[in-house]
This record gives sequence, structure tokens and C-alpha cells, in this order.
Amino acid sequence: MFDALKKLFQAEDEEAVKKPLFDDDDQRLAEAALMFHVIASDGKITDGERERMEALLTDEYGLSKGEMEALYEAARDAEHEAIDLYGFTSTLKRHLDREQRIAIIERMWEMVFADGVMHEFEDNVVWRIAQLMEVETPDRIAMKQRVRARRQS
Repeated sequence: MFDALKKLFQAEDEEAVKKPLFDDDDQRLAEAALMFHVIASDGKITDGERERMEALLTDEYGLSKGEMEALYEAARDAEHEAIDLYGFTSTLKRHLDREQRIAIIERMWEMVFADGVMHEFEDNVVWRIAQLMEVETPDRIAMKQRVRARRQS
């Protein structure tokens, strides 16, 4: 009987270990997956882009180094498995108000300019993300200009 109870508790412990830190409805995962999509859209991910992504997400969500590493891996996997951006943007729309969605678009622009070069594919991805998140063109352009000015100074 003791062995049966021991096995039961071990099984529960193993399930707890296997449970992912970030589920499909987690806004942190949705934002990170979109960031990953932006930085991967030009065909290469630089160390600078990854470092900027990690810094932005760590600052925004107060993540530990281990949590950030897990989020990066989960975001990479989620982005690779996704057939479109809608799932990520709809998660963010459910959780965030207009100003918070605009702030996310600003962070997407940070990803575009993280390597010092704005690639047309990255620009297009941010435009699509903004549309799906119902961030209007003037707000999207204002965030782009703000980030560009910050990065040039």
C-alpha cells in the first residue's frame, strides 16, 4: 500500500515538473512569440536582437533569468508551430486595453530596430500585428518614429 501511495505522489510530482510555465492564453507567451516572429522575419536572429527581446520582456514582466529562458524557448516553439499571427494577437486583445496594445507595438518596433537595420519584412510584420490588434495607423507610425529617434540618439 505504501508503494502505491509513493507511486501516486511521484506521478503528481512528475506532472508538476512537466507542466509548462506559459500556457496558450498567456500574454507573455503571445508577446514573446510575436517578437520572435519579427526578429526572425529577415531570415536571421542576431545576438543583439535576442538580447533586446530578453531585456524588454524581463523589464515588462519581471522575469527571472530562468523564466526568460523558458519563455524564449516557448515563444520560439509557439511561433514555429503557428500557422498565422491571429492566435497571438487575439490573446493580447483579450487581455489588454488600447494603450497597452500600443505599448506592445512600440516594443515590436524595438525588435525591428534592435539590429540597427529596418528590414522591409520586419516593417510589414509589425504593420500586420498592429492591424490584428486594432492599433490604428497613426499610433503605429508614431511608435515607429519614437523608437527610431531613440535608437538614433
